[in-house]
Amino acid sequence: MAASGAPCAKELEILGLCDTNTGSEIIIDGSKQTPHDPGTTPVDDAGWQPPVADAEPPPTRDEVFSRCLVVWDSYRRCFLEQEKPDEARDEEEDAAALPAITISDLARFAPDGAVVTGEPDNVGVAGLPTNFVTTASEQTVDATLFGFPVSVRFTPAAYDFSFGDGTTVTTTSGGATWADLDQAQFTPTDTSHTYRERGTYTAQADVRYTAEVDFGIGWFPITGEVTSPGAPQEIRIFEAHTALVAHTCEQAPSSPGC
Repeated sequence: MAASGAPCAKELEILGLCDTNTGSEIIIDGSKQTPHDPGTTPVDDAGWQPPVADAEPPPTRDEVFSRCLVVWDSYRRCFLEQEKPDEARDEEEDAAALPAITISDLARFAPDGAVVTGEPDNVGVAGLPTNFVTTASEQTVDATLFGFPVSVRFTPAAYDFSFGDGTTVTTTSGGATWADLDQAQFTPTDTSHTYRERGTYTAQADVRYTAEVDFGIGWFPITGEVTSPGAPQEIRIFEAHTALVAHTCEQAPSSPGC
């Protein structure tokens, strides 16, 4: 039982082990042995028992708290919190302290735009496929965000090709050269485009990146994508005409068209 006048824990109060004496009353308890008169049990109080010399001592605070943990589910959460490793608690506290980050906050750290190339040599033939290729790779940037040092990792997710004649296409690949694909020139590819008329066109390939941030406690993905506009590339398209001739240019170098 808690001493009179001392603060009493809630657990002891629930178990009835608190001294509720406020100082306005006196509690007298004890016994006296008479050599010739051992005394008798009062008839009108059948519940009274003489004090036992070897009675079990009252439970300690730790024992009372242990009982509370078993009896009341509401205390189990505190017990589990005490048992949780310090490292896990530190990670949860650090994560809760991180500011809310949007993809717009990371746009200024995005990689520069990629350059697109049209095969062959940024020229093409009207009516035949021109193969477009651009390159982008995963990049990590170390920066400061909201006053915290942070690493931002950008990963290419999609490519938006604009061919300059009003036609656009979105792919998950930046394309590959005909040589890398082991294909002949003017073979259609996933990133090729066929111009219908001769002229000069401005092509462009924008790269969309997903982003993750790390404040020193692990990578966290950020919802959305950031787009890095690509550099414009001039593409010249020519017309090709065919004619029947009696000899090849090797056989008659001075022939028209040779």
